[in-house]
Amino acid sequence: MGDHTSSTQLQLFDTDVARSLLDQLLADSKLYKQSGAYKDLLDFTVRLRNFAPFNAMLLNVQKPGISYAASPSDWRERFGRTPKDGARPLLILWPFGPVALVYDVNDTEGEDLPQEVAPFQARGKIDEAKLKLFESLLKKKLIQWNLLDHGDRSAGSIQRLRAVEADSDVDTYRININRNHGCAVRFTTLTHELGHLFLGHLGKDKRLNVPERRYADYNQREIEAESVAYIVCERNGVQLNSQSYLSEFVDRDTTVDEVDIYQVMRAAGQVEAILGPSEHTRYERPASR
Repeated sequence: MGDHTSSTQLQLFDTDVARSLLDQLLADSKLYKQSGAYKDLLDFTVRLRNFAPFNAMLLNVQKPGISYAASPSDWRERFGRTPKDGARPLLILWPFGPVALVYDVNDTEGEDLPQEVAPFQARGKIDEAKLKLFESLLKKKLIQWNLLDHGDRSAGSIQRLRAVEADSDVDTYRININRNHGCAVRFTTLTHELGHLFLGHLGKDKRLNVPERRYADYNQREIEAESVAYIVCERNGVQLNSQSYLSEFVDRDTTVDEVDIYQVMRAAGQVEAILGPSEHTRYERPASR
């Protein structure tokens, strides 16, 4: 069990409190104003795979450069380690209460940390079996998977369809993916297009907890969607093409004022929750009062 379930992750940070908290943190810290710093944040989120993307960002704000963190129960039960006396805890948000406490590995003591929990470890390659699983999971959310016979330069797209039934207000979606691409490229396309959906670029969807953000311009939409794809793919062992929108953007020393970091982290968490490829740190449920 992770720091969320599929249902709670979709709602974990969808509150005015969470949004105002992040806005205040970013304003006070003056972090991530340049494209290079923004890319560093994405890379950090990739490395700290045992936390939801939003929580990884909160940890980066509190302690830049942290290599691995976990809850006291995880340190004790999984790794045979305990926080040192006087160790300073770090705060994250979680589904069962306003905050939870976690500790940097450098603030714990006990058994050596196993090699398999190294922060750069991926969970394996994406293959046909995993893609089939993702297709079935998306179908439950009324998101169709449509394979097209296109040339190599055409990757995919996403469409919002009208309601399935005339008397229903529930819209569905169709993701078009080039069947001639390899598994890793198809997964990258999938996460990019899902990024557009959960970032609100296709409009608001109350059923899927998607905000209204169609006002974003083309460059902003593409950078945000590619950021979501970068986070989800890299956290699961799939490297994006070095010529991606994101890399081209970072190569220019520009600001990221128009990129909504909150929505990027939120959308990446939603995509992970639906596809379910990541394992996160576990926490103890607070005792009832």
